Amino acid sequence: MKPVTAQGFNSLQFKPLIPQPLHLPNHFHFHLHLHFIPSITTFPFSQKPSPNPPSVKTLKSQKTPNPHPKTATHQDDGIPIDDVKTLAKFKSRHNYISVLEVSRKADHPFAGSRLLLLDGPGNIHSIYFLFKTLTHTYFDVLATLPPILPPGPLGILGFGAGSSAKLLLELYPTGVVHGWELDPAVILVGREYFGLSRLERDYPDRLFVYIGNALHAGVKGGFAGLLVDLFSKGRLIPELQDPRTWERLKKGLREGGRIMVNAGGDCVESEDMGRDGRLVMEDTLKAMSKVFGKEEVRVLRLGNVKEDSSIALTGKMPDVEEWKKGLPKSLRVYAHMWQPFTG
Repeated sequence: MKPVTAQGFNSLQFKPLIPQPLHLPNHFHFHLHLHFIPSITTFPFSQKPSPNPPSVKTLKSQKTPNPHPKTATHQDDGIPIDDVKTLAKFKSRHNYISVLEVSRKADHPFAGSRLLLLDGPGNIHSIYFLFKTLTHTYFDVLATLPPILPPGPLGILGFGAGSSAKLLLELYPTGVVHGWELDPAVILVGREYFGLSRLERDYPDRLFVYIGNALHAGVKGGFAGLLVDLFSKGRLIPELQDPRTWERLKKGLREGGRIMVNAGGDCVESEDMGRDGRLVMEDTLKAMSKVFGKEEVRVLRLGNVKEDSSIALTGKMPDVEEWKKGLPKSLRVYAHMWQPFTG
């Protein structure tokens, strides 16, 4: 295990590296579980691989959350299979793993990206662009957490190939990230195809990656914040529907710490057809509210359908204007989109 540094995220030290906002198109809908700004992408947590490897013929995108819902449209735009190249495909102890590369010539927001697919349904767990930081997916929403945290390290539970870590390290020059991933093969894939080796080389004192059960994560003095992105077989792990899990995670925070959670939703394609993604999302949010209180659980709904996908945030609602001051202009719109949990 690598030593835990005393440094961490300090909202007073944030210097976003992206000076101008990005303008996202209104006509993309991503239904294969990684919303084109945002939705779910899943991370492995099972001990047994799914019986059938993923088979992907097209990739479909989910709608970008639109601050002006009246102007939103809803349609599917897949990526033609001719624009997708398979770089790797194999079975690890925990997952069926596929790495895809989308052609730069593709008429799609993911053009030029690499995608990590896991699980039987072929859910996307990570996305990587070589020449840009923002992903135009829900990972960008997760990257809004640091400015509202106390000083200290941030933990990523469900590290995948490093999509969230890349954003945090490149956007916030002083932040320290500790990431947990169950499957060592996913970390190896991240190093080979998703730029993780470069991140580890460039930020040796700010990035620490661990192989193991993310629910056992901890650092001396507690986390300033946690990003929770834990999926197995195309659904949130069942432990997240148990209030006792959130009690343990809460105890791992330092004073003033917060948790931001990819709570999934209808967008999730589970291997178990009897498990409805929306109901699992609701049960997860209810478990969180039992521990943090409804007044300290807020939800950002993604996609065009209210329950399509959600990100949850713990703690009292921060001052939006102060929050925006610590964010790149491209991400400030998300500070306005949080609503109280009323379930």
